[in-house]
Amino acid sequence: MIARLYSNENFPLDIVNKLRCLGHDVLTSYDAGQANQGIPDDDVLRFAHRQERVMITLNRKDFIELHKCGQEHSGIILCKECQGNFDYEQQAFKIHELILENSKLKSRLFRVKKSNVKGCNTQIFIYKEVTHA
Repeated sequence: MIARLYSNENFPLDIVNKLRCLGHDVLTSYDAGQANQGIPDDDVLRFAHRQERVMITLNRKDFIELHKCGQEHSGIILCKECQGNFDYEQQAFKIHELILENSKLKSRLFRVKKSNVKGCNTQIFIYKEVTHA
């Protein structure tokens, strides 16, 4: 399944580019002419929903709050600040996996985060749905 995604202005272009290489249709706030305008997060989410795009962002706190308040959306995927190219690529692959494994994203919120592997120095990315209201 290919997803239609919308990334806000703080989202890393390295992840956007990798998702595009994986076949996803990613519109950035720059592409949409909405970057650096101080647009409130609720309006950003509303724009993504009108475009039928899943929101991808690093802004966990505000978008979790919008989700909890019941704002209608086409899905939200929250990511983590990256610590180098490996993290960017791994997060993009995890987002891709999330999309392939979850055909319905509307009104759902997911977090992509690092997880320690017991007995190993390597961290991996996992995703988890945020279900609390």
